Amino acid sequence: MKGKFITFEGSEGSGKSTQIELTCKHLKANKKQILFVREPGGVKISEKIRDILLDVKNTNMSDECETLLYMAARAQLVKEVILPALRQGKIVLCDRFLDSTIAYQGYGNGVDVDKIKKIGDFATNSIKPDLTIIFDIDTAKGLSRTSRIKDRIEQRTIAYHKRVRKGYLELAKKESKRIRLITVNKSIEDIQAIVKQHVDKLLKI
Repeated sequence: MKGKFITFEGSEGSGKSTQIELTCKHLKANKKQILFVREPGGVKISEKIRDILLDVKNTNMSDECETLLYMAARAQLVKEVILPALRQGKIVLCDRFLDSTIAYQGYGNGVDVDKIKKIGDFATNSIKPDLTIIFDIDTAKGLSRTSRIKDRIEQRTIAYHKRVRKGYLELAKKESKRIRLITVNKSIEDIQAIVKQHVDKLLKI
């Protein structure tokens, strides 16, 4: 791949979306060719799957169905957008990727993590992020930051979201070469400065 693939992860209310937006502006200011996508979604088919996944009315969705729907949305996004962009030499910034499924469906719901990784390998055409930044925040504090109407996943118990956070922390320990963990205990500007350091080092800016 000529391009670089950077993913952003974090529990609810971690400020992830704000940091991605600032990172996009930083890279554009440095004349970099970037593509920003989000998960689940990013393309027409995946956005329709997103609607099903986050609809609060789908209360009886099984853990297996939920996991496979996330993978299906990811597979379409990778095939249609991410792979072509990386082949063209673009920098792809993705709001969530396979680590989210490991944290939310694996650690959160108890789905076998090894199975998630195997299915994920198939769904992603085996592509791996060059850099993953995880934003870590206290679970209760993060959930209290979400002011909009909560979707199906956000409405789950605090115990569930604590398991998700634990999953992210475990991932950061196991894959320290790829993953950079940033504790959300500073200002937006200070956190962005840390993000820039990691991104600029990867891209040699």
